Amino acid sequence: MKLGLAQINTTVGDLSSNEAIILDAYHRLVKQGAELVIFPELAVCGYPPRDLLLKSRFATDTQECLERIAKQIHEVPALIGCLEIASSKEKGRPLYNAVAWCEAGSIQSYGRKCLLPNYDVFDEERYFEPAKEPLVYEWNKRRIGITICEDIWTDESIQTSKRYCNDPIENLAEENLDLLVNLSASPWYINKEQSRQNLIQQVSRRLNCPVAYCNSVGGNDELIFDGDSFITHPSKGIIAQMPKFEQALSTFDIEASAQVSSKIECSDSTLKNMHEALILGLRDYAKKSNFTKGIIGLSGGIDSAVVAAIAAEALGAENIIGVAMPSAISSSHSVSDAEALAKNLDIEFHSIPIKDSVESIETNLAPNFQGLARDVTEENIQARLRGVLLMALSNKLNGLLLTTGNKSEIAVGYCTLYGDMCGGLAVISDLPKMQVYALAKYINRNGIIIPQNTIDKAPSAELSPDQKDEDSLPPYPVLDAILYHYVEEGLSRAEIIELGFESDIVNFIVKKVDQNEYKRKQAAPGLKISSLAFGIGRRMPIVQKYIN
Repeated sequence: MKLGLAQINTTVGDLSSNEAIILDAYHRLVKQGAELVIFPELAVCGYPPRDLLLKSRFATDTQECLERIAKQIHEVPALIGCLEIASSKEKGRPLYNAVAWCEAGSIQSYGRKCLLPNYDVFDEERYFEPAKEPLVYEWNKRRIGITICEDIWTDESIQTSKRYCNDPIENLAEENLDLLVNLSASPWYINKEQSRQNLIQQVSRRLNCPVAYCNSVGGNDELIFDGDSFITHPSKGIIAQMPKFEQALSTFDIEASAQVSSKIECSDSTLKNMHEALILGLRDYAKKSNFTKGIIGLSGGIDSAVVAAIAAEALGAENIIGVAMPSAISSSHSVSDAEALAKNLDIEFHSIPIKDSVESIETNLAPNFQGLARDVTEENIQARLRGVLLMALSNKLNGLLLTTGNKSEIAVGYCTLYGDMCGGLAVISDLPKMQVYALAKYINRNGIIIPQNTIDKAPSAELSPDQKDEDSLPPYPVLDAILYHYVEEGLSRAEIIELGFESDIVNFIVKKVDQNEYKRKQAAPGLKISSLAFGIGRRMPIVQKYIN
């Protein structure tokens, strides 16, 4: 049997464009000889639709779009991720996360998602009613089990499996299937592909049948979908593999496909995936938000350099504007390194000195600040003035302002609200500082793009004379490790100290993280590439007194 996998990039809510993408993919795969075409989860409306599902016409419009698509599906069936509107007789929520079996010009049947994730970035219980069991569809003398994303994440080794009483795979184990299909919209984070492949191979062995996994690709808001669709066989392992981070249409004969090796990825591959994910996430965020230009404040530091390099790849160097904004205390190399970067990337570059503007603001504030010592307030005037200038350029030039803060800084509040936090997208907000350095070196793998001095010099916000980040923060390798244990693993102070970290440093960092939740709530959305990013996946209260 020849399966056609349509690893497509749809836009949430753009029903007409999604319809065109689905039909084009279907007809292309049919020409390639596909006997059954498989699309990702919620392909018709895009994933995740979130509160669009609460709009009065959204489900109906999506249903009408699906019906138009179904009319164009002929003798070769297509499995299409969609919404299903519950009948008036059914109790519970009015919608199902579903898959439509389309054939001969109509919708022949629906399969419904059984397990609705309600953790991290997911909140499907808010919108959908779960099914009791997955659909088993008999077609062409074959028994095909049809599941949607979370339905297969039930192995006891998966932490989230403990959330569910129902196991759709167990329900299917007695069905003597010839094929299991999984339509997915599975967001990527670093090294997720290996756990995903291991899981689905276990499912294949458990059911003793091939599993066809078709995943979405592209960026939607903070989330990046990597594609990486594949087919696995119970005895042969992965027999067909599709590319990461790009749209692809492929046809595979599950009886004839050769085995494809599946290796645990090395560090270079991890950096490559990280790089490609950020490029895809930025490109789609800009494109789907109708931006063609990107604007970046270039400080001569490592963070803005990495963001500029990613932006040039994502949007084209001709569409990127880099802006240096030196103050009275800026070092000479901050401008020269920024200019060298712009030259290496071949992007537009401007320098807007802020010395006079800062002095003017301080003069205006002097009567109100009389008798008060200089402190971080004056430092932040510089950062906020830069934010004003960059936002003015963004407005005037219709360019997407990209913020340059990394996860380490954002975690401890080493950023200025309404200053360097201004912007429409935080490109590297989910990369700890040491990952930023590693990515910079990867970007330079074929030659110098990011100036070596930018990589070598001590990081500094340059908001006061001779300032260095480590004047007020522990060394970044230590900071990043503690933040990983506290933020991503959820360990307590005592547990982190037991790992060998100094208690004073741990207490200092944890206090900083907790105190700066209010800043993160006002930050630009950031691209998610870790298992737990600041943003929609982390729902800490701003006002709270819990100390652990």
